[in-house]
Amino acid sequence: MNKVKTTCPYCGVGCGVIASLSEEGKIVVTGDPDHPANFGNLCSKGAALADTVGYDGRLLYPEVDGETENWLNALNLVADKLSSAVRNHGPGSVAFYVSGQLLTEDYYVANKLMKGFIGSGNIDTNSRLCMSSAVAGYKRAFGSDTVPCSYEDLECAKLIILTGSNTAWCHPVLFQRIKKAKRNNPDLTIVVVDPRKTASVDIADVHLAIKAGTDHVLFNGLLTYLDGSTEKNNKFISNNTEGFDAAIAEAKESAGDIEKVASFCGLSKESIENFFRLFARTERVVTVYSQGINQWSNGTDRVNSIINCHLITGRIGRPGMGPFSFTGQPNAMGGREVGGLSNQLAAHMALENKDHQNLVQTFWQSPYIAKQEGLKAVDLFKAVHEGKIKVLWIMATNPAVSLPDTEFVREALEKCEFVVVSDCVRETDTTKYADVLLPGQTWGERDGTVTNSERRITRQRSFLPIPGDAKPDWWIISEVAKRMGFAEKFNYEEPRDIFIEHAALSGHKNNGRRDFDISLFSDVSYRGYDDLEPVQWPVNRKSPEGTERMFVDGLFFTPSKKAQFITVKAKTPASNVNENYPLVLNTGRIRDQWHTMTRTGKSAILSAHIIEPYVELHPDDAHQFKVENNSLVTVSSDKAEVIVRAVVSDSQQKGNVFVPIHWSHQFASKAGVGSLVGNNCDPVSGQPEFKYTPVKIKTYNAKWFGFLLSRRKLDIKNATYWSSSKGHGMWRYELAGDESAEDWAACARDLLCTKSDDVNWVEYFDQASLRYRAARIENDHLESCIFIGPDLNLPERDWLAKLFDNDQLEEADRISLLTGKPTDPKADSGRVICACFGVGINTIKQCIVENKLTTAEEIGELLKAGTNCGSCVPELKQLLSE
Repeated sequence: MNKVKTTCPYCGVGCGVIASLSEEGKIVVTGDPDHPANFGNLCSKGAALADTVGYDGRLLYPEVDGETENWLNALNLVADKLSSAVRNHGPGSVAFYVSGQLLTEDYYVANKLMKGFIGSGNIDTNSRLCMSSAVAGYKRAFGSDTVPCSYEDLECAKLIILTGSNTAWCHPVLFQRIKKAKRNNPDLTIVVVDPRKTASVDIADVHLAIKAGTDHVLFNGLLTYLDGSTEKNNKFISNNTEGFDAAIAEAKESAGDIEKVASFCGLSKESIENFFRLFARTERVVTVYSQGINQWSNGTDRVNSIINCHLITGRIGRPGMGPFSFTGQPNAMGGREVGGLSNQLAAHMALENKDHQNLVQTFWQSPYIAKQEGLKAVDLFKAVHEGKIKVLWIMATNPAVSLPDTEFVREALEKCEFVVVSDCVRETDTTKYADVLLPGQTWGERDGTVTNSERRITRQRSFLPIPGDAKPDWWIISEVAKRMGFAEKFNYEEPRDIFIEHAALSGHKNNGRRDFDISLFSDVSYRGYDDLEPVQWPVNRKSPEGTERMFVDGLFFTPSKKAQFITVKAKTPASNVNENYPLVLNTGRIRDQWHTMTRTGKSAILSAHIIEPYVELHPDDAHQFKVENNSLVTVSSDKAEVIVRAVVSDSQQKGNVFVPIHWSHQFASKAGVGSLVGNNCDPVSGQPEFKYTPVKIKTYNAKWFGFLLSRRKLDIKNATYWSSSKGHGMWRYELAGDESAEDWAACARDLLCTKSDDVNWVEYFDQASLRYRAARIENDHLESCIFIGPDLNLPERDWLAKLFDNDQLEEADRISLLTGKPTDPKADSGRVICACFGVGINTIKQCIVENKLTTAEEIGELLKAGTNCGSCVPELKQLLSE
């Protein structure tokens, strides 16, 4: 296979990668040194992409009611159900729920079918959950969903504020760009605004550990401070903005003076004053924000509180300055471009604008056009639950895990008359509810484009053979559209055909009146499309090489061409802690996993850093609620409860807990944190409040604890709690149960045994201490092993996992299986800290002690740990300090 340049399928950084085939026939993925987003750098997830492209667990053929079906019958059935529902119940009775995992071409066709040919706005996306408040904030301020900045602004800035963004873990390549910029420019100051002491604080000059949910008050206070400073840009305010007087009056009312802001945010007066002074005196300021700002019931206001501070100083449209939203998914931006949200039209046109309605309908020559916004994600599933939505088509996403109040979502899916799921994975928490499953292609198999956080369009290219009968999503949607009677308008043969239509619509009757314009590509050839280089929009005759940053001329896309100050009130979260639920739950991502782990969960190296779901809490809270570090606990809201591992850490603010979003029923018995979160949404953006849920915590008093390692993926029985993670050549399971077995041997054999004549079963049981150990050995190599005890005093797992690498077990290894101790203590490298190079904690500690190391750089020189994506460097520093 020749080297193929494509784009990483994870976060919104949009890193370029090169895929090739090694001499041994293995897929090799490296960073593209020529791509302007990453210049060859990759994070741990991108570096491990080759681990995730296997065909295990794939959905390979269409299925109807669980039975394999051919494409003809499956497509006919879907088209008939959609048409029948529209005919009998109206266009509002059907809905699409799509995804930032789709390519732009897929997104475009889905949006066109729903809004122009079915005639409903009922198409929404999982991007609603992560960046719709950023969209709404930009639109209110600029008249358009325009990200004004470029990644190069991170290198040009003198002050970078990371607020509501754990950039080190969620956008590691950009974090490394910031880190390098700071190294090259000692004058660059980094401020992190976050209740948690995350890995991003590692490079911060200032960490403002604000009270959860008070960001908007902080920025309102900053706005008030700037109003009285010499940095207030009166000329820019007068000539280029509107609404200042109302915004500043509200800011002064809701935030008040520095002392009041400090009290509200839980910070010292000195720290607030120093931050305000720093912002005022530094012209080149970039404010980076992400889910920690967006995912609130007033997330849009929080976004505008940031933008207001850039408008009052005129710090926008110039190098090294601006409000910069880092998006979470690889094509969240592309979805915005084609109108993937239920309140948008294609090409950044406004659904409520009659001129835009007519323009899009005329261009598409469609029988209808949606004239009112459709249902946003949470309301969409409420309508499904109420029976208003008769047919639901879910594409490339897993709402039974990712939406808030997931038990309600599952009930809705169960009740829905007809559910279609297009996916590349056969078993997800969502596919179990599907009447029809349609096998989609995935990364490495499909062709199209994506757009990253800086408006840069990049090609995703195929380099793998297509497994089974999987098809591109644009093809599936188009074939359904044809069968609904719209063949002429969906007669696409290649992704390029869709792209040029998308490009032509972006320039249709535009003339600079709309921000999104890639009309230069409206007649791009097939060769030109194949060879498309990364480029930032707008790309038109005026800007044929693309556009690095927006609003250079000080003109915006509002009717007056002026940016709008937005009044921001000091609202509190939709629900508050109380005596029954005294802790604040925050949710988010971890370093090496992605969404619901359908891709990253296949990689042993990505699963080695954090092997099971957890809750992080402050030591004072652990003491108050009698929770021990590493114990199992229940975390409960008024909706549900989960069982997770406790991690006691002073990086968590007192009164707050953190639980990751990734674990689904495919990987744990009861750890889906979405089940705890309520349906409180921002009234403007419709984005749910994932960052503030009142919860309580208590120890889960299991009768027994254990773990199991197996070459086979197992159906866990007899355990109330379990979680699974991929290891090298095996699966790891953590276990606990409410009831002790009468016969541990029988239970273990029930879990581990299948019929085999060549099985050697060894076991050890201490009746007095109730400790049981057993191993299943096939053909002289370890097939599986299990360790059980009445408490958490169990052997380390990592050295045991390495026994699965051996073709043959030595006698000493067999003994160590029963003693629970390695024959050579150095064989236990410990939990993986550096995922890029697979370096364990014990190896690092030993290296530090033996070589008297004092810096993370010295560790990197000897072990390579921390020298690739750098995400583990904060942990390396912590080990050094210990």
